[in-house]
Amino acid sequence: MPLLNLNLKVWRQDNADSEGRIESYEAKEIPTSASFLEMIDIVNDRLIKDNEEPIHFDHDCREGICGMCSMTINGVPHSKEQGITTCQLHMRKFSDGETIWIEPFRANAFPVVKDLVTDRSSFDRIIQAGGYISARTGSAPDAHATPVPKADADAAFDAAACIGCGACVAACKNASAMLFVSAKASHLNHLPQGQVEKDSRTLAMVRQMDEEGFGNCTNQFECEAVCPKEISAEHIAKLNRDYLAATARETVS
Repeated sequence: MPLLNLNLKVWRQDNADSEGRIESYEAKEIPTSASFLEMIDIVNDRLIKDNEEPIHFDHDCREGICGMCSMTINGVPHSKEQGITTCQLHMRKFSDGETIWIEPFRANAFPVVKDLVTDRSSFDRIIQAGGYISARTGSAPDAHATPVPKADADAAFDAAACIGCGACVAACKNASAMLFVSAKASHLNHLPQGQVEKDSRTLAMVRQMDEEGFGNCTNQFECEAVCPKEISAEHIAKLNRDYLAATARETVS
């Protein structure tokens, strides 16, 4: 099995209030079959054996579902590879002797906890503001009990693929969360179950997004380019239409 020797430039920072720095590490004898996170595991194992502070980073499922492994690799959230998260990136994509720059996601709304770990609880608060439907709990109804047009079902399904990783925010020069918010609102606003609270949901989520300090969308489409689930920016257009309609109805009422 081919082995790689790499040079890592890693962002180290004690907390959100401290000054960060770039530190250099050697990643020696890394299997090309290893994932990117496994490579960091190998480096950390050696650092711990040398009584040095390991590199702190977020991870959970390691299969592209949870959205925790959020880091910027060579200046691109989740790396330049399309449609994958950091944990799905494998070392065969790199060359022997290559220098890799690893940094956390950059946004005022994502303060650094330590090293590559950022606090993305602002996303949670946006969901709490309106990313749900109010319904009685109980057994799930039959899938065909409520007819849904195929186009709406497909759009809702695509939007629901969002894993809330925050790559869209990190890639945007304005640190806008519009792709995330639009995906979370759109997958409910497309369905019959989400129609009752559509206006209140849209208004609450957008206003909470503004309150969290995210920037405005200026149609750069960087979010769409780096999204690991390849969610379309068309959902942003729908959110804008829904927001304008909800604002108009709120003003009239």
